Amino acid sequence: MRKALTITAVVALTLGLGTFGLHELTNSRSYQLFGELVNRVETQEKVVALTLDDGPTDFTPEVVRTLGELGVPATFYLNGSDLLARPHLGGQIREAGHELGNHGFSHQRMAFVGPEFVRREIEDTDRALRASGQSGEITFRPPYGKKLWTLPSYLAEHNRTTVMWDVEPDSGTTYDAEAMVRIALEQTRPGSIILMHVMFGSRAASRAAIPGIVAGLHERGYRFVTVSELLKLEK
Repeated sequence: MRKALTITAVVALTLGLGTFGLHELTNSRSYQLFGELVNRVETQEKVVALTLDDGPTDFTPEVVRTLGELGVPATFYLNGSDLLARPHLGGQIREAGHELGNHGFSHQRMAFVGPEFVRREIEDTDRALRASGQSGEITFRPPYGKKLWTLPSYLAEHNRTTVMWDVEPDSGTTYDAEAMVRIALEQTRPGSIILMHVMFGSRAASRAAIPGIVAGLHERGYRFVTVSELLKLEK
């Protein structure tokens, strides 16, 4: 009986560690099984990339106006379904000098999915991004940051870069603009990639935080670049 209980405990512990390991791998910002993943770039230059996820939505023109007034570029990781619903907004983003990235078509988690689902999610969105005027390499950001086997395998096979982030001021329970600014200024380092969610009505505080983040980082000597410009510093 004692031996059986011991075996059961060992099996349970092994399964638990395996599950924990999968969870950590799926959510890791700095590692994936295949291909290139970047969550920040090692550089001594005070450069930072501001990235904005989801949409486009009816709030996109406001965000583009704010960035124009501040004189900074950003990289918009867009969903293909939203872009097809508002194709003119993708063009507005590009015309304002910003970069477009791929954030999946449907914004579904892409950890435990099949190859055909991954292919459709990425390639359908690529076509919408190209139609909006995005040229050159299109980087990819997994919805919710989730990835495991199939997604990294596809990206590696097609020589695509997975772009994560190392600064996330408006996630979790932080929905106060002043707190977001403080978090961004405290955590940003040379080569950082800042993630923000500004496209929905519930994200007014995130939109309000952008001027403070930009002003604070400018005061500290940082300049803003697109993700593709930031990646060139690493090569």
